[in-house]
Amino acid sequence: TAELRPHDGFYVNNRKVIFKGVNRHSEWPESGRTLSKTLNIADVKLIKEMNMNAVRMSHYPPDPSFLEACDSLGLYVINELTGWQAKYDTEVGTKLVKELVVRDVNHPSIVMWANGNEGGFNYDLDYLYAKYDNQKRLVIHPWERFNGTDTKHYPDYNYVVNTALYGNDVFFPTEFMHGLHDGGHGAGLDDFWSMMMKHPYAAGGFLWSFADEGVTRLDRNGEMDIQGNAAPDGILGPHREKEGSFYTIKEIWSPVQIAMKDLPANFDGKVLVENQYSFTNLNQCSFEWKLSNLPNPAANNQQSLGASGKIKGITLSPGEKGFLSIPLPANWKSSDVLYLTAFDAFKQELFTWSWAIKMPAAPITNTANSKSKINVSETVKALTLVVDGISYQFDKKTGYIQNVKNIKSEISISGGPALAGVKCELKEFKHYASGDDYIIEPIYNNEAKFKVKWIFSSGKTVKLDYEYSVSGEVDFMGITFNYPEENITGMKWEGNGPYRVWKNRLKGTTFGVWNNDFNNTITGESWKYPEFKGYYANIYWVTIKNKQAPFTVYTSKKNTFFQMLKPQKAAGATNNNTTPAFPDGDLGFLDGISAIGTKFQAAEKLGPQSQKNMQLNYSWNKGSLWFDF
Repeated sequence: TAELRPHDGFYVNNRKVIFKGVNRHSEWPESGRTLSKTLNIADVKLIKEMNMNAVRMSHYPPDPSFLEACDSLGLYVINELTGWQAKYDTEVGTKLVKELVVRDVNHPSIVMWANGNEGGFNYDLDYLYAKYDNQKRLVIHPWERFNGTDTKHYPDYNYVVNTALYGNDVFFPTEFMHGLHDGGHGAGLDDFWSMMMKHPYAAGGFLWSFADEGVTRLDRNGEMDIQGNAAPDGILGPHREKEGSFYTIKEIWSPVQIAMKDLPANFDGKVLVENQYSFTNLNQCSFEWKLSNLPNPAANNQQSLGASGKIKGITLSPGEKGFLSIPLPANWKSSDVLYLTAFDAFKQELFTWSWAIKMPAAPITNTANSKSKINVSETVKALTLVVDGISYQFDKKTGYIQNVKNIKSEISISGGPALAGVKCELKEFKHYASGDDYIIEPIYNNEAKFKVKWIFSSGKTVKLDYEYSVSGEVDFMGITFNYPEENITGMKWEGNGPYRVWKNRLKGTTFGVWNNDFNNTITGESWKYPEFKGYYANIYWVTIKNKQAPFTVYTSKKNTFFQMLKPQKAAGATNNNTTPAFPDGDLGFLDGISAIGTKFQAAEKLGPQSQKNMQLNYSWNKGSLWFDF
């Protein structure tokens, strides 16, 4: 049975369900709207891999083989009368409703019918669905309040807040979080979903949309035609390439929920778990855990696994919470990262959570070598230090490092550390010996609230201590350096990956060591994923691979963001909603980053995580970096 209970929710077999859904067009680049059974099954599997349980057939009924796959693999379906924003006349519409319902009536996956879309509603056709459907499943008008439902398209966050407080209809937007390029979908979903679930009559929602729609143009040498910004709005690419939001959705909509962000100081192996299934007890699921040691920047080896184990699912009914106990060995804190994977009753992975065990730390250096003298020379414009055969040059007018040379090559790092988004005026360029060390300490005007100290020590990597303070609302916070984009070939890092993040899309990544080659991918206009340029989360160290000489920077605190260059604005973008703000520098070490919007809404309309970074008083942010050239 499938029924709407007014002022309550949507029920399947007398159990309230929440639709975690997506809109799906029938499309493949080489065959247009014509799909094979194999492709239809593959799409259903991809939808389920994101932990979705529902799909809307926008804006026409699919191939029967797609519905058969939904029946057998398990997806709720909204089946829809063909059309888009314009209604059929009654004569033609009567024939089409009969053809639709008679063809598809026996598919158990179909839980409701949609009569048109976004104003394309012929009210004189509504009664006909029940005429051909003995089960008399619900008929909705997507986008309209109708038949006890509120299916508002593209609500902003405040609409969701308002309807959660005052709405009287069962709420499930049949299109929301309109993905465009890398915006929407996973970005903002965490806040939207949390608020949607506070609606007393919540029934979930359907993201727009499943995949970018590109057509391979043989008359243009195989170019993928996405029609400007009309089609690059999927979670996957035209050939089902996975964007970062794929994994964000997978985590947010996992029926097994774990909210623990970091390991508590007194962690005893107990993890709070919530069962968000509708029908399944968690004793039908299973878990695996493993400890891992991560390679250092210079190592070519992969991470090495330590202890691991399997755990039977715990008895938790839908909606219940309880503790899962991981039998960690006594020496577990000597590992670098803990992974926990949940599997469903069919041994399919629901999600893998990861937690760094150790804090970021300075690199290990070989102090056994005899120390060499630090040589200092200066001109009117520049100060040069030579330490252990490496030359460092500073601009005395700005206080910034402007060049490094090692035995192999010049390294064109310059312009930093600059305070992101703030112009600082150098007041004094201090430099002095301190025991065996040499200190460079630019002093900036008081208004900048920016302190910098370089510490050079023979036999050790260069250390940079910095402090800054900002107040009010800012797009980003931290320090940056310049480095020529044309020299960069890739990056290797320890932190969350392999995908970039936004302030409102931090979920879905995994802690580990990652290695990405340079690309200039513009999400939805080219499809080499993961995209290279952008923000990365929880960086412990990063190696900048380049044509000169690779160098590594280590951080001192968890939750440091790293900026790798600036993504290009999409050619098809008609606004800046999906073009987030970036600092002027090329390489940034940041405490705050910007959020991204959707096709129709700027980021600030998408909820708390999408707001700018805010500090209401002048508290100081402190950090250290170590540079290994």
